[in-house]
Amino acid sequence: MAYEAKNYDHLLGLEGMSETLLKNHFTLYQGYVKNANGLLEKLDTLEVGSAEYGELQRRFGWEWNGMRLHEFYFSNLKSGGSECAGPIKEKIESIYGSIENWRKNFVGVGTMRGIGWVILYLDVASGELFNTWINEHDVGHLSGAMPLLVMDVFEHAYMVDYGLKKADYIEAFMHAIDWDEVNRRLALVTHL
Repeated sequence: MAYEAKNYDHLLGLEGMSETLLKNHFTLYQGYVKNANGLLEKLDTLEVGSAEYGELQRRFGWEWNGMRLHEFYFSNLKSGGSECAGPIKEKIESIYGSIENWRKNFVGVGTMRGIGWVILYLDVASGELFNTWINEHDVGHLSGAMPLLVMDVFEHAYMVDYGLKKADYIEAFMHAIDWDEVNRRLALVTHL
């Protein structure tokens, strides 16, 4: 099965992210889709257990997660954002005490030194929420947890517009969150 890159052109004009930044980011995402497809094709032709198969299998997680994490990221953004409301607001408040406490923690994780992702995960087994730093696409994910909100904090997500001012990019991100999408993700997991 070949995966198609999704079109996120509707995000062009998003406040706080220039067209150049977004188009560059879309191109990077399309590369992950292409590479994931290429690896899947190549893996089908190789003998399981061969050295080449093993190396490509290891690489597959990087490309696949690069594809999916960008899809989560772009899908949880929209022009003007939306207010945190509904089940996700109730869940956040029950665990963090308030949206403000959660926000402070999420932003704090995002401003840590380094590159990677910040993900609000729902642990499916316990119902707990975690703001988690993921250093690389394929390392550090919480097993059994569902990403509800994904923020890209690799340099390509902000350097074109913000230079080294990652905190300013994070603030723009926070104002562009599509909480309806986050609620949709939460509903998918809680209805399983």
